[in-house]
Amino acid sequence: MQPRRRFTRTESLKDRLAAFAKKTRERAEQLSGPERDVLLRKARQADTAAHLDDWVNSPGLQSPK
Repeated sequence: MQPRRRFTRTESLKDRLAAFAKKTRERAEQLSGPERDVLLRKARQADTAAHLDDWVNSPGLQSPK
């Protein structure tokens, strides 16, 4: 059995999601119609995922006792 190839990420999840959202919005500006709507929806989903990641990793959140 081959060992799993592992690597560490150089950027945080929040940074990767923000970059994805920015690139997606830039591509959406060049398009029109349903393709543009799909790209804008994906960018909003990436923003929402970044906010959720902030919330989950916030210091105010405590594990149940």
